[in-house]
Amino acid sequence: MQFHIETMTCDGCARGVTKAIQAVDPSAVVQADPPSRKVEVTSSAQRAALAEALADAGFAPT
Repeated sequence: MQFHIETMTCDGCARGVTKAIQAVDPSAVVQADPPSRKVEVTSSAQRAALAEALADAGFAPT
């Protein structure tokens, strides 16, 4: 699944996004690209649960 996160602008943000997703699913594979602000996630978790975790971490997906 893919998310667009407007506030992900640097590598530190990408690490925060990855940490938030892996808090929900530790085995999730996360590819975060700050220049495009896109995050590609391979996970068995529900999209809504990941979106909520991202929002709670300050990275609300659009």
